[in-house]
Amino acid sequence: MLSLAIVGLMVGLMIGRLTAPDERELQQVEVVQDGLDLWFNEEPQLHGEHVEGTVALLFQAQGKAQHGQLSLQGKPVSWRVRKSEEGLLLTVVAARPLHGEWMGAKDAGRWRVQVKLHE
Repeated sequence: MLSLAIVGLMVGLMIGRLTAPDERELQQVEVVQDGLDLWFNEEPQLHGEHVEGTVALLFQAQGKAQHGQLSLQGKPVSWRVRKSEEGLLLTVVAARPLHGEWMGAKDAGRWRVQVKLHE
């Protein structure tokens, strides 16, 4: 009877693992002309705001902390991805106020969020 219970538990765990959705994960950040492309394995929930001249995007996803710079009209712009309690937070800052638009779409079997920046 105990062996049947163990087999039932193992089969249940395997079925649960197969049907569980994959965790959303930030796989790559690319610097592109006037912005960033963020690549995820699946579509993440996204909330974005303009906060006192910076662009802030919160993704409900997992990933590693990253940072870098890009050039916008010949001037430096810094970006940073960090972990927060709600997920991953992308902040983009510069010495002048920034504005941005973002949109996501499925591309090559992954999910790409394009962030376009302007002054």
